[in-house]
Order: sequence, then C-alpha cells, then structure tokens
Amino acid sequence: MPDLSPLSVAFLVFPNVTQLDLTGPAQVLSRLGNTSVDLVWKTREPVATDSGFPLLPTKTFEDVDRADILCVPGGFGTMDVMQDAAALDWVRQVGKGAGWVTSVCTGALVLGAAGLLQGYRATTHWASHDQLAFFGATPVKERVVIDRNRATGGGVTSGIDFGLQLVSEIRGEAHARFVQLSIEYDPHPPFDSGTPEKADADTLERYWALVNKAAPGRVDKVRSIAKGLGFDA
Repeated sequence: MPDLSPLSVAFLVFPNVTQLDLTGPAQVLSRLGNTSVDLVWKTREPVATDSGFPLLPTKTFEDVDRADILCVPGGFGTMDVMQDAAALDWVRQVGKGAGWVTSVCTGALVLGAAGLLQGYRATTHWASHDQLAFFGATPVKERVVIDRNRATGGGVTSGIDFGLQLVSEIRGEAHARFVQLSIEYDPHPPFDSGTPEKADADTLERYWALVNKAAPGRVDKVRSIAKGLGFDA
C-alpha cells in the first residue's frame, strides 16, 4: 500500500467551464486515498457549465488559501477568467504554495495568465496549443506533460490520463493501476478522429467554424490579454 498521507485538491470552477475537464480528473484524483476535493469559486451559487447543467461549488476563494493540488479546467469560459483579477489572484496565491500546479485543456492558459507557467513545458487543447507561448511557456504536443511540479493535460478527455499520471507520481504506479481498474478505464473509441491529424477535412472545418462562432478572434484576444498582463506576447 502507498503512503496515504492526507491531500487536498482544489479545482477552480467557473461559468462556461467544460465539465469533463473537471469531472474526469476529479473522479480519478478523488481515489488518491485520504483526499479531499473541493470545487472553488467566488460564491457557492451553482455555476453553469458548457453541458447545459450546473456544478455546485463547495467552497469560495475566501475559504481556500492553500491546497496540495491546484487544478484549473478549461472551456470557453477561460477567456473571462483570464481577465478576472479576483480569479487570477486566487489561482496565483494557491498555485504558489501548492505541491502540484495543474490544468486540463485550456485551463493551462489560466495558469499562464497567473504567471505560473513561465519557463515550464506544458500542453493544452490542440486548438489553443500555440497560445501557451504567449505566457512564457514552452508548448509540447503531448497528451500529458509533467515539468517539475507542473502537470498539464491536453483537451477534455486527456483529463483522465492526466489524473492517472498524477496519481502515479504521488501514490505510485501500483495505486494508479488500481484506480484505472476501479474506473474500468480501457478506452476503445468507435472512431479514430480525436486529433486534427486524424480527423477528415470536413470534420476539422466544422470544428473551426464552431470555435470561430463561439470565440471569434480568440488567438488575438489571448495575445492581447497576455500583453495586458505584462507578458512579451
């Protein structure tokens, strides 16, 4: 058995978060053993997700000033979070004292905006990958990237892989394998269309149309946010 020393995990939850970015790794990390998991936002009012149902924060920024593991999920709502001084201050504060500073999907851009990825290798959703460089990070095209105590996962479903890798780092591979079995994580997707390199041209075009409608000019906006925060974007 691994050393089950107590651990605290704090997830930032925010309006228009991609819920699987959060709930996937939360399911895995909750099985670290002797671990508390909190969803943290400004209030304890329900927070809308991009899936049409809300998540309920368990604590507020005022309640949580430290955590062993900080995790920031992604979603189109990250654009607002990167411009939210209170949210960035909380991420910055908790991140500076956390044993692990982590993200899934475009949550990495929030870590970047908080100044927590400068000089670190990191990954994020493929459609936002190059934007990591705006915040002084080194983009790496891998599903999970660990650089010292920074752990970042790619897009959405990578949060489960990310979670298992983090469990292995903290509790050991045997415990991570146990968690993988307990959630029956044995993916066999019915289609091979999970990356832009594998997707056909029509599917890729359809995705970019969605992005451009939901967040027009996103790259330029992220660059502008980075410059406004003092990064040499």
